[in-house]
Amino acid sequence: MNTIEIRQMYKDPQQFRAKEITISGWAKSVRSNGTFGFIDFTDGTYFKTLQIVYTKEKLKNFDEVAKLNAGSTLIVTGDFVLTPDNKQPFELHATGVEIFCATDADYPLQKKRHSVEFLREIAYLRPRTNLFQAVFRIRSVAAMAIHEYFQSNDYVYVHTPIITTTDCEGSDQMFKLTTLNFDKLPLDKSGKVDFGEDLFGKKAYITGSGQLHGEAFALAFSKIYTFGPTLRTENSNTKTHANEFWMIEPEMAFCDLEDLMDVEEEMLIFVVQYVLDRCMPELEFLNSFVSPGLLEKLQKLVTSKFTRIDHKEVIDILKAAKVKWEFEPEYGGDIAKEHEKYITEYFGGPVFIKNWPKDIKAYYMKQNSDGKTVAAVDLEVPGAGELMGGSQREENYDKIVARCKELGVDTNKIDWYLNLRKFGSCIHSGFGMGFERLIMYLTGIENIRDSIPFPRTPKNCDY
Repeated sequence: MNTIEIRQMYKDPQQFRAKEITISGWAKSVRSNGTFGFIDFTDGTYFKTLQIVYTKEKLKNFDEVAKLNAGSTLIVTGDFVLTPDNKQPFELHATGVEIFCATDADYPLQKKRHSVEFLREIAYLRPRTNLFQAVFRIRSVAAMAIHEYFQSNDYVYVHTPIITTTDCEGSDQMFKLTTLNFDKLPLDKSGKVDFGEDLFGKKAYITGSGQLHGEAFALAFSKIYTFGPTLRTENSNTKTHANEFWMIEPEMAFCDLEDLMDVEEEMLIFVVQYVLDRCMPELEFLNSFVSPGLLEKLQKLVTSKFTRIDHKEVIDILKAAKVKWEFEPEYGGDIAKEHEKYITEYFGGPVFIKNWPKDIKAYYMKQNSDGKTVAAVDLEVPGAGELMGGSQREENYDKIVARCKELGVDTNKIDWYLNLRKFGSCIHSGFGMGFERLIMYLTGIENIRDSIPFPRTPKNCDY
């Protein structure tokens, strides 16, 4: 079928001037006054729609078209007409409308505003709405920006395993994977489940992070990144948690904490600018109807100064603030959402909080010489809070083994990972960024469930 895309029309309308063209897509709305009517039409290739004008004089099936409901699939032939004095820059005057699939009257998406809660209940249809057309096109463009940044900087893209026996974030947060028959579980001599009878001959999990496998490749290629799905079992119903999400995880050899922050800053600015350059219609819609000030926030970020400050200094600032905190800031503790908001407003831009208390961080992080902190860093951004988390990795074999013992980490399960410290170790660092958190920041939507096509959250695994 030789049809024209709406995207092509907006890119160069002059090339279609006074031509007869054919388009295919869906009616977002259909109106008629008895002798002529209008169809608000989309083919999904561009955020803006095309107005189709149809008349009883030119259409044999005028009455049938006039009765159509939103969502109907149409193939339309007509004359392309420039309309520079009207609200829309051009329109199509129909000479023929083929009705491929007419929707029923109970089609859920009518020409009115629907709540995001309602749209989550029909997640298979919500990509057809203006909101999710904007969100998911930005998601697509942002994903391309991630790849473009790392590929143009000579990183190797590594597909780390989805199935793993390696414990990075804690096995209590990882989904278990098994082929055993739950109605007839094999038991060992002690009466426990015999995982030797399972498909892999041992306990297996669905990955919660590709970091450890990524480090192995970084010590061969110097610079790598992973970008793929991860799953965790947190029974959390907050607006920022999901059980299935996507992660970007670069790992760099010969890279210390300062170098790591350079990469994080440069990558974020690149991605935001990339989206600004390619998704202005979507961003303008979101700025008007979802998150007023979104455009200003994004445009400000690409020229912002990124502050770098130690965790201790942050706590000093928070304790000196004349604010009644819900959660009192502590030198050995984590940073709450209210603290993140205050500190980005205090500095008027993004803030790297670095050198965190050792006792609240993971075993693989570089231990600082003070014996109390590790070379870890979180990036806090205005309006979203924590966006990235990373660290310089501990490269010393004896130190990381000792730390594992302190935290009760079973070194037998990660012996291959620890061996990297003996077989050509070097200073190396990496970070992780939840892709959905980035999409929330880019679009201004408030709930992670609206940043991913089919969200997986506690008690929610439909479709």
